[in-house]
Amino acid sequence: MFLFFRAIAYAALFTGLLLVYLPARLLSWSGIARPAAMAGPQIAGAIAAGAGALLALWCVFAFARIGKGTPAPFDPPRRLVVRGPYRFVRNPMYIGGGLALGGAALFYESASLLAYAAAFLLAAHFFVVVYEEPTLRRGFGAEYEAYCQRVRRWRPGL
Repeated sequence: MFLFFRAIAYAALFTGLLLVYLPARLLSWSGIARPAAMAGPQIAGAIAAGAGALLALWCVFAFARIGKGTPAPFDPPRRLVVRGPYRFVRNPMYIGGGLALGGAALFYESASLLAYAAAFLLAAHFFVVVYEEPTLRRGFGAEYEAYCQRVRRWRPGL
């Protein structure tokens, strides 16, 4: 049970900083406020942001339940997680975060928030390539290599 609390705490800190606090500051600095009316972009944005948040949360629980760890680099899963959303794509948590940010950009009709979402995904890509993948190769060896052969890094497959 303590593992789930650790995973939730990490997710709350990560989400709170990168996906809530910084985007809110960006919107504030650019003078963008919540739209007065809910129109098509707001509905589509809310759906996309909600789907992204649910995907990221599913990943956090998969890390705790299956991997016996958290998404935090200092408290990683002890087992390779290849089930749940990780069956379809190797980095669904970042995709969920990017989708949530993209949905927020659509909701607020904010080009600056869309640029932030793109920067988030670019930073995630570099983090994955430079740190995560080499670390997973060292930690899980042939099991991770076989997973990489079956599942794409960013584009979901069936």
